[in-house]
Amino acid sequence: MNSALDKHVVLKEYFGFAGFRTGQEDVIDSLLGGRDAVGIMPTGAGKSLCFQIPSLLFEGVSLVVSPLISLMNDQVGSLRQSGVEAAFLNSTLTLPQMRTVLRNARAGKYSLLYVAPERLEAEDFLEFAHDASIPFVAVDEAHCVSQWGQDFRPSYLRIGEFVESLPRRPVLGAFTATATPQVRDDVVHLLGLRAPHVVTTGFDRENLYFEVQSPRSKPAALKEFLRARGKKSGIVYCLTRRTVDEVCKDLCRAGYSATRYHAGLTQEERRRNQERFQADDARIMVATNAFGMGIDKSNVSYVLHYNMPKNMESYYQEAGRAGRDGSPAECVLFYGGQDVITNQYFIEKDRGNEELDEETLRKVRESERNRLKKMVSYCRTTDCLRATILGYFGEDAPAACGRCSNCLRDFEQEDITVPAQKILSCVLRMKERYGVSLLVNTLRGSRSERVIKLGLDELSTYGIMKDESERSLRAKIDFLIARGFLVLTDDEFPVVKTTPASKGVLFRGERLMMPVAKRTQKELAAESEKLSMLAGPGDAELFEGLRALRRELASAQGVPAFVVFADATLRDMCEKLPRTPEEMLKVSGVGQVKLARYGEAFLEVLREHAAREDSRS
Repeated sequence: MNSALDKHVVLKEYFGFAGFRTGQEDVIDSLLGGRDAVGIMPTGAGKSLCFQIPSLLFEGVSLVVSPLISLMNDQVGSLRQSGVEAAFLNSTLTLPQMRTVLRNARAGKYSLLYVAPERLEAEDFLEFAHDASIPFVAVDEAHCVSQWGQDFRPSYLRIGEFVESLPRRPVLGAFTATATPQVRDDVVHLLGLRAPHVVTTGFDRENLYFEVQSPRSKPAALKEFLRARGKKSGIVYCLTRRTVDEVCKDLCRAGYSATRYHAGLTQEERRRNQERFQADDARIMVATNAFGMGIDKSNVSYVLHYNMPKNMESYYQEAGRAGRDGSPAECVLFYGGQDVITNQYFIEKDRGNEELDEETLRKVRESERNRLKKMVSYCRTTDCLRATILGYFGEDAPAACGRCSNCLRDFEQEDITVPAQKILSCVLRMKERYGVSLLVNTLRGSRSERVIKLGLDELSTYGIMKDESERSLRAKIDFLIARGFLVLTDDEFPVVKTTPASKGVLFRGERLMMPVAKRTQKELAAESEKLSMLAGPGDAELFEGLRALRRELASAQGVPAFVVFADATLRDMCEKLPRTPEEMLKVSGVGQVKLARYGEAFLEVLREHAAREDSRS
């Protein structure tokens, strides 16, 4: 243990914070006391500090197992800016560069060494690890170890074996933002943690506003959303590469500052586009889930899902990239029936885990189908969205948060008993053999080739809801599914079936009431914008001046803007208006190293602002 420092000194001197957030100190104390720990904290809660601070206090070099190159690059860059000696080993390095990193690590130059899980099996790394003093191993994004998690990585299964092979077993810490109780158990078991201290701070992010929309035209709805957000920075997630390309092209053509990210682009283009977004040269990132774990940009004001993700874990992790600095931010999801079909196709055709045997693969797919159903239920529910999310992760929550679109909507109860009877009767007359689209087409009297070929136009229920719009009819079917009167099978092409609950409506005259939103999407967007506006600092002119300086300094060093100072730190400068180095140290996020490196430049802007304000008064 480094006796010259303690956790509070490290927190302030290197990272610029006066106190710990909820759960951080608890995890740190456990690790420093030699006990394994699990930290389950939402995105933006400061998980990284939970393993970075112990690494600075332990003697030797601590390992951080991380799944993504971008995550390693960002964290090592941020640490170096804070005066911490750190390095990474990943595929972006040449062989000579890797050898240099290992040589420096052997010499004790680094406090932290970030490695990909696959690196743990490399002969040169194993040789280093068995000779080095490794007091602590941190596993970031630990949910990747579980085949029931959303980002399963078979290479994570070998981490526990690597740890146990070391001459002296280090303390082991596992960290994740999204883990159901089942995944939590897997993390402990598969990583080989010994009686770990488990710290769960709760999944709720109070600064996030959640909304689900089902727009008639997604391109039009997206542009309407973006127009209201001006220069705010955000991410638009799409399911496919093609959709990313189309949406990005459409936005650029409409004059928006947008760029794109997906696995079909070259590594160089992905790197360049990510840097543009992080430097605020491009305000909007349009991306697939390849723009994934560990993306650390503090001033993301909104995350909009253009398509529905395939599970709640992915959605919450991606949505959680908004408002990482604690400022109010929006998480909006555009839901459409085609999203369900696309996700079902991905589940059935995915061969990403080829190391799995057929039986395990079957179980994984079954689990993925069930999680997709729950994601669809989230999109269809009229209940509190926040409570639905927290309930999924096994956390109790009030029935209404008052801060999501469903809670802010005014609902009126519509009697849909008769329409429901028509829908349920049609399902039965179709012998419970077809999907939602054919059900809708049959009820509305479609003359499509498939309806005619299957003889569905001869059913007594054919066309009995011809005056109902497709949108309204699908909403009622969604409601019947959400409330358990209908169910979709787990097949590659899901089939609609009735449930025992449907008999009460069909045969016993039970009334069925459906909540219908009274407010328009335009009104909801205005409400959402009002929440989003809360994120701005009191003095917008000063804030933009500080941002411009930050962008200039970051560009000169070739690092992302947030690595210099986060938006939250700039806001605190606007609030506290420091004029001296001593006052600057009281700003959250300003430590000794960054004060020495950047303090005078930012103080100059702040002093000039103060002089202008004094002259005006």
